[in-house]
Amino acid sequence: MTPIRFPTLYQDRHAFVLGLGDSGLAMAAWAARLGARVTVWDSREQPPQLGALRERLPEAAFVHGEFTPELLASIDHSWVLLKSPGLSPLDARLKPLLTRAEEIGLRLRGELELFAQALAELKTLYRYEPGVLAITGTNGKTTTTSMTALLVERAGRRVAMAGNIGPTLLGTLSDALDKEPMPQPKDAEIEAVVDLAVEAVSAAPGSAAAEVPNAEALLAPVDASAEASTETPAEASEEALLEATADVPSEATADSPIDAPVDAPVEAPTEAPAETLAAQAPADERSALETVAELLDEQPLPIKPPPPKPAEFEVLPQVWVLELSSFQLDGVKGFEPSAGAVLNITQDHLDWHGDMPAYARAKGRIFGEHGVLVINRDDPEVEALVPPPIVVKQGRGRPAKTVEREVVRFGLDAPRRPGDFGLLVENGMAWLVRAREQEEELKGLKRRKDDEDELLIQRLMPADALRVRGRHNAANALAALALASSIGCPLAPMLHGLREYRGEPHRVEFVTAIKGVDFYDDSKGTNVGATVAAVMGLGADRAPAKLVMILGGDGKGQDFSPLATPIALHARAVALIGRDAPQIEAALQDSGVLMHRHESLEAATHWALAQAQSGDSVLLSPACASLDMFRNYAHRAEVFIATVRELAEDEGFVG
Repeated sequence: MTPIRFPTLYQDRHAFVLGLGDSGLAMAAWAARLGARVTVWDSREQPPQLGALRERLPEAAFVHGEFTPELLASIDHSWVLLKSPGLSPLDARLKPLLTRAEEIGLRLRGELELFAQALAELKTLYRYEPGVLAITGTNGKTTTTSMTALLVERAGRRVAMAGNIGPTLLGTLSDALDKEPMPQPKDAEIEAVVDLAVEAVSAAPGSAAAEVPNAEALLAPVDASAEASTETPAEASEEALLEATADVPSEATADSPIDAPVDAPVEAPTEAPAETLAAQAPADERSALETVAELLDEQPLPIKPPPPKPAEFEVLPQVWVLELSSFQLDGVKGFEPSAGAVLNITQDHLDWHGDMPAYARAKGRIFGEHGVLVINRDDPEVEALVPPPIVVKQGRGRPAKTVEREVVRFGLDAPRRPGDFGLLVENGMAWLVRAREQEEELKGLKRRKDDEDELLIQRLMPADALRVRGRHNAANALAALALASSIGCPLAPMLHGLREYRGEPHRVEFVTAIKGVDFYDDSKGTNVGATVAAVMGLGADRAPAKLVMILGGDGKGQDFSPLATPIALHARAVALIGRDAPQIEAALQDSGVLMHRHESLEAATHWALAQAQSGDSVLLSPACASLDMFRNYAHRAEVFIATVRELAEDEGFVG
């Protein structure tokens, strides 16, 4: 097998990669694949991926620490500067390098931009045009990404999932390219079409091929590159047909239908030339020409090559589903997904971006210039990302044309526009629904009046049929349906897939039940927005029962006040842990909910069970990072789950 070739776009150039994490390693390997000499910089002397770099790219150089004057002076226009997503452009350590880059007009690129560039090259070279579905948001990215990939797969498409939490974009693409056989070149494909057409003529009963020596000329496409030719396609086709019959004996007379020699000028016919000439031919020639004409009736004459069929690939994904962080999206150019979704925007990563507007702008880059916008209509910050219509002037005397981007909205209420998705409660049951334009006799649809438009609301599935709990997960499911539907995936197999989806680890994940109290692990809730979503989602599902919350850790300077209303609505009590427990307690002091600080997560879990009543749920959703007490959020979850299991054994009652 000859693997697919990719151009060496960076031949004789120097790629300087900033940051040696997973993304930095992927960019270094990709730059080397494109022919670059690679140097990788990291602030750490022993970054985690240094061993992998030396094993995979032994020729690559590695530097660490401060940028030396010699290094900065060596940077010129031939360099390609590639930045890992974890490094903020506001990072003081990068300032000398960024200053030098600005002086000579170099801009930093990231992995997403290289990925977009690669897809553009593959489209040009091999007609590889996959669907690209991109997801971002402060919370819910991973769940929605994995949901979307599952739905696309259930719809019968070959799918790859990559991005923020891995695998890397370029690593996944590189692996696929290494396994993909070289596709048939375009010219050979055109020749194959012609060969098939000639073969069809030759194989037909009573074929004229044996009688017409130049039958192949009848089906040959016009060579657009032949500079000497000035004839029209119709003239060329007729000339080919006349040449094909030139060697057939003829006894044309003044009374014969053909009254001009073969090489005499002939007016180009407006109808199919084969039929015209067949009708004019002498009787002893009619059989061959009629056969050709009949075949051409069934298979139109390819005067010019037919449009190429979409290329077929064996390994490369038909659809990419990408989870993208604001770090990856910041400053990206050339990224054009089929559809992009912004799930929500709440305070997070302000130390990286500088302020909330910059954070929101980075999120908004996910849509590109042409993709479908999948928008959470419940979030004003997300709605604000929808660009205004563009007014296009159409010339003198013609009215201007207003062009709007295609937008599909989802939310936790009934949809208000055709094509939108939402949630509708009927007789106490919540349904995932989609709005449709008015059609007659559509099974399972209910009419809904909105403004002046009459909508048909299509019930898709009960929200309770989802294995993942919480209204926020219903919203994630609606976003996934909107994304996959935007590239033509049918609903029926996708709805079956949604029923099978079991969720992601540490995201409102059910652990067990003790004496009628359910325990949920949402250790991935590392910011206020994630915890608000979990409390509102699970709280609404379990009402009128209450939640006992476990909150706290490293708050990263967040404002905890948005927690107050959800806690007052849905919580019975709050256990506080970690460094920022006092700040959370102060933010919730007017909620009227019982609170208690604890030195350990184990103690907080024991206390939470004691406060809960049958039917309640204990929810670990800290709204904080974990590094003040644990290795990471997964370690925090392990401690919580182990404590719950011990409690279940001690109580002697599980279920």
